[in-house]
Amino acid sequence: MTQSSQAISKRYWRSVLQHDVPASLVVFLVAVPLSMGIAVASGAPIAAGLVAAVVGGVVAGALGGSVVQVSGPAAGLSLVVAQLVHTYGWRATCMITLLAGLLQLLLGAFRVAKAALGVSPAVVHGMLAGVGVVIALSQLHIVLGGQSQTSAFENIIELPSQIVNNHSHAVLVGLLTIGVLLVWSRVPRLSVVPAPLAALVIAALTAAVLGWDLTRVDLSGGFSSLESPILPQGDWHAIAGAVMLVALLAGVESLLTCVASNRQHDGPRADLDRELAAQGVANVVSGALGGLPVSGVVVRTTANARAGARSRWSTVLHGVWVLLFTAGFAWMIALIPLEALAALLLFIGVQMVNLGHVRNLRSHREMPIYFVTMGGVVVVGLAEGVALGLGLAALLALRRLAWISVVARQAGDRWRVVVTGSLTFLGVPRLAEALAKIPPGSAVELDLNLDFMDHAGFETLHAWRQEHERGGGTIDIDEMHGEWYAAAVSGARMLPARTPPKHERFWLPWAYRRHVVDPVRQADSPCAYDEVCENGPDGEHAADGAQAVPDLLQGTREFHRRTAPLVRPLLHRMAGGQTPSHLFITCADSRIVPNIITASGPGDLFTVRNIGNLVPRGSSGSSGPPDDSVCAAIEYALKVLQVRTITVCGHSGCGAMSALMSEAPELPALRSWLKHGHRSLARFAAFPGEDDDAGPLDRLCRVNVIQQLDNLETHPLVNELVRAGNLELTGLYFDIAAARVHVLDREHFSAVPELRRG
Repeated sequence: MTQSSQAISKRYWRSVLQHDVPASLVVFLVAVPLSMGIAVASGAPIAAGLVAAVVGGVVAGALGGSVVQVSGPAAGLSLVVAQLVHTYGWRATCMITLLAGLLQLLLGAFRVAKAALGVSPAVVHGMLAGVGVVIALSQLHIVLGGQSQTSAFENIIELPSQIVNNHSHAVLVGLLTIGVLLVWSRVPRLSVVPAPLAALVIAALTAAVLGWDLTRVDLSGGFSSLESPILPQGDWHAIAGAVMLVALLAGVESLLTCVASNRQHDGPRADLDRELAAQGVANVVSGALGGLPVSGVVVRTTANARAGARSRWSTVLHGVWVLLFTAGFAWMIALIPLEALAALLLFIGVQMVNLGHVRNLRSHREMPIYFVTMGGVVVVGLAEGVALGLGLAALLALRRLAWISVVARQAGDRWRVVVTGSLTFLGVPRLAEALAKIPPGSAVELDLNLDFMDHAGFETLHAWRQEHERGGGTIDIDEMHGEWYAAAVSGARMLPARTPPKHERFWLPWAYRRHVVDPVRQADSPCAYDEVCENGPDGEHAADGAQAVPDLLQGTREFHRRTAPLVRPLLHRMAGGQTPSHLFITCADSRIVPNIITASGPGDLFTVRNIGNLVPRGSSGSSGPPDDSVCAAIEYALKVLQVRTITVCGHSGCGAMSALMSEAPELPALRSWLKHGHRSLARFAAFPGEDDDAGPLDRLCRVNVIQQLDNLETHPLVNELVRAGNLELTGLYFDIAAARVHVLDREHFSAVPELRRG
């Protein structure tokens, strides 16, 4: 072993001694009373709870996927075990536990643990709350000195007579135990000793001193009193169902506790499949030894993490301490009154109804699932209650998926209808009711923000549209989220997957969005976005759509409806002034949109656009007429806005450069303006270039950008700032066909390759 590995080993064992050993003692003190109490609630031998605590600590702790999770007998399974003991007997219940462990081991081998996380937490918490109510009702009778009944309903009916009868000693020890549990954790100095242990010790000592007549815990024989499991007798369907129920409930509770444990420590994250397999091995061993079913326990896991556990040694050692204590001090356990254990279980059962979970579920509108599950567990049974909760959760999920909102209101002489959600047959009545309010012959703006639309929804909407238009009304349809209506009109296949939001295509020209605005009129020649872009603005489809290109007013209405609400807060903050970072000089060509090719927004670019992105030279050496517009923009950008970068952006196929290379058109003003480009033409002729694959026109477009950067330096203010290092000049070239922006090297007139992600 190297010196570094020896140092690591010493630090590891020092951490175990410093953190894990003390934490294991804390968990041990919590586990012993809880394990005995859960055994009592389950109708099992007391020793069975302690066996499960030992196996859960040593086996599940050593093999599990979480370093801090503590496993053992869980109160959430006590109701199931009690029913199994009543039906099949204790030894057969141990065999069911063993078989459930084998099933968990198989599920862990197939790596299906994450599927358990798909169970609604409202069902899980409702199940635990229902179990808590059942435990509390049954143990309340024992605290009152009576006997627990076979069902929660019978326990409620018998409760008044139990309260009326005098059970002085049992009531006193029960009240004493609950009082200690309530007070102990509220006193910081006392919290070193776990409240359950303190309550049982105080109750046992008080009962012994005062000579109260109480029932004592029977642990005669210790672990040797346990018997081996036997095969259950009866209907094998019911037995198989019991095995699956124990395996699934214990597995789900363990995995949810495992996930929760990740938030309680900074160590390695939990491996859920490994944890499920480890729980399976633990249940096989526990069932074979005559113990209760094993699962992850929230209370012990939380105590372990809060006590400072750093590794799985804390969990393993706590099981060792339980084993040593039971083997050597079983006589001390026999001094504990059963009524005190019942009071402890009553307290635990009440705590399982967690109001914090109820508040969290309320914000997600899942409280009905919680209460239906809890009520089903209390009134009908555990499996039935869980099934009711799962069914209600599925129904509510379907309802949310099929949710639809229809808002129709009048704005001036027009009506606006907004349909949001999933338009299925469930939402047709609401849609029809809203559409019926719109008077015939009115102008309507119909906004469809749909995740899905079935045939019933389409038929209702389409039939209303046709009837409304026959009556002289007009309808403008805008599908804001997908294209369900347009696809249905054109006869295209309706895919179940949700389409991407249409607002991601805000950059499309009006002609390319035409078929979305009015899908019915283009039903005979549908055109998808990809098809339109492929044909281009001069193609057949684009030409058809160009006949109905909306004017600027319609575009501004779309802006007010969709974009303005999004950008209004930003523009409101910027209304007091602008602080752009760039002066951006580019061509007036309609295909160049500076904010798109630079991914910039309002307030970023101070933009100057003209034909050919030309910059007239300064007062000395200008070959064309003076131009105060560009000079004024440069002056304002540098002196007032204090920009630190000026960018000249040219583009491929520039019409101005084409006119410069050929005879100027019969446009006097344009001919005069292009005189500012003569130096670019001369520079192009002097340096023909080595790589001319793009053609002479596009090479002139690139050369022109470099020349305009030189022209900028003829302005005294620009020259002064550049020499002082306070201003940077940049040249860009936009290849329209490739939709690619290049940075131009002023020395060699060549495109600098853009950075690519590796």
